[in-house]
Amino acid sequence: MAMYQNISRAVIRSRSASQPTVLCASYHQKVIDHYEKPRNVGSMDKKDVNVGTGLVGAPACGDVMKLQIKVDENGKIIDAKFKTFGCGSAIASSSLATEWVKGKSVHDALKIKNTDIAKELSLPPVKLHCSMLAEDAIKAALKDYQVKQTSQKKKEEKRSAIAQ
Repeated sequence: MAMYQNISRAVIRSRSASQPTVLCASYHQKVIDHYEKPRNVGSMDKKDVNVGTGLVGAPACGDVMKLQIKVDENGKIIDAKFKTFGCGSAIASSSLATEWVKGKSVHDALKIKNTDIAKELSLPPVKLHCSMLAEDAIKAALKDYQVKQTSQKKKEEKRSAIAQ
């Protein structure tokens, strides 16, 4: 309950001096769940050619998100990790994104949209940038992975040409 109180806020508005009205605006239970018990927190070796790293930030609010994926030889994402500095919605969006990319192909992971993340977490309009960060982090991690794979293939082709 203490964590819930830390991430929820109360707005007080008075109808009259004797009877204040308290309106509570709080995070959806799914956001609280991912905030209190984030999934897949951590990092992987960014030098590994099978690991893609995406690092994105939102200058407006100061949120920074690092999301990493590990892909097997068949193009399937077998692991995902994140580290996020930001609000509860940013942490929840990162956590959910790592859950959703695991088990997907690289191609299918590109189909994850911020609107799907926002809908799943019931994010209010003022927090939509958090789900946008998560989508951007997924795309950046996939791009990094693809760049590494292209570079690795060129190195292997060069070695093969030299060996012949």
